[in-house]
Amino acid sequence: MSTDTKALPRLKEKYKKQVASALKDRLGMKSVMQVPKLEKVVVNMGVGRAIAEPKLLDEAVMCLENITGQKAVVTRSRNAISNFKLRENMPIGCKVTLRGDRMYEFMDRLIAVAIPRIRDFKGLSRKSFDGKGNYAMGIKENTIFMEIDRDKISKILGMDICVCTTAQKDEHALALLEELGMPFRKN
Repeated sequence: MSTDTKALPRLKEKYKKQVASALKDRLGMKSVMQVPKLEKVVVNMGVGRAIAEPKLLDEAVMCLENITGQKAVVTRSRNAISNFKLRENMPIGCKVTLRGDRMYEFMDRLIAVAIPRIRDFKGLSRKSFDGKGNYAMGIKENTIFMEIDRDKISKILGMDICVCTTAQKDEHALALLEELGMPFRKN
């Protein structure tokens, strides 16, 4: 009789063993079930230059799939803007929504490996919360991720990362992300 127990991602295990109880005490909550947790992470790459260079979008999709380990969805324009030579329903970017174990693995790699590789990094801004407990950040270079081979890409692209939590207040979401290890500025 074999028991196939799948190993938990490192960050998920940390949340269950340390972060949840620490947040319960820190935020003065009565139950561990009230403690905020990560809900999903959306990684988005807008490739405006894809209008002139369609191969750039294929490269962005490949990079995003390598970074997240999940199939990327191509996003399309909603409106036509003649000044940008943009027609309605043209492919202009790609995105991935991560949940569950893949989300925790991505966040672990982001916190432990990718963010420390950012040049001239002074900490993440505390002002990027949306008022409802979600945090958004922009990254200028996708090459901070180890999965990207600089020789295989023609242009360095940026990306947006939105971390959605179950927190109702920004202060609770900030406490959650700090406990998980996100390096915020001290100001």
